[in-house]
Amino acid sequence: MRYSEPELRTVDVTRYVTPLREGGSLPAIVEADDDFLYVLKFRGAGQGVKALIAELISGEIARALGLRVPEIVFAILDPVMARTEPDEEIQDLLRASGGLNLALHYLSRAITFDALVNPVDPKLASQIVWLDCFITNVDRTARNTNMLIWHKELWLIDHGASLYFHHSGQNWEEQATKPFAAVKDHVLLSKASELETVDAEFRQILTPERIASIVALVPDEWLTHEGATESTQDQRLIYTRFLETRIAHSELFVKEAQNAKTLV
Repeated sequence: MRYSEPELRTVDVTRYVTPLREGGSLPAIVEADDDFLYVLKFRGAGQGVKALIAELISGEIARALGLRVPEIVFAILDPVMARTEPDEEIQDLLRASGGLNLALHYLSRAITFDALVNPVDPKLASQIVWLDCFITNVDRTARNTNMLIWHKELWLIDHGASLYFHHSGQNWEEQATKPFAAVKDHVLLSKASELETVDAEFRQILTPERIASIVALVPDEWLTHEGATESTQDQRLIYTRFLETRIAHSELFVKEAQNAKTLV
């Protein structure tokens, strides 16, 4: 799949359709001014804008690697929409999320991936396992696969739990060189037999320039959240260097995945 410089559209949310109760942060299906439906991720939800940052960076990394991810857009929400919502919890969420949010194109009539029903070839399984080790995505387990089958193809969704180093307050340099122990619970690990091949291919794709162009998509206002101590420039640099360092030491998480695979 040919890669192009990342660029996100911006839409205005015109209608709140229905909540998606599966997630703890209450994402919702909304309609936008382009007449498409989207799954909206709210800046006012539990993990705040950091979950949106992780969703944006990780989703666009996956797309750059040729994996299928629904289109990601910036979504502007007017908090006045809360006036017509009868549910008090949703009212509070809408009021807290006024302004710039993130949304993914809604894959109508998609079905949840089931490892026992939906076959995945070893190369694709290895690509997804490598991606999740790289972005430290803890949320691709048999219990919660965060994958959909749409038009007979596998699509990746919901990367808000990735890049969890930015929640911990720990040294990002130390976190960048750690193996990914959570890979032992990855739903596709048993099928990931081509990790070394994928590692060589993906290291060629994710150049420093490409990583920087993806991180540059993060809006300044998401980096000036309450509690931020670094400048927006410094925060972008941390994300960029974390990813560059992680890919420079990819043999660590590849080996961890291979070792975990022998125990599956």
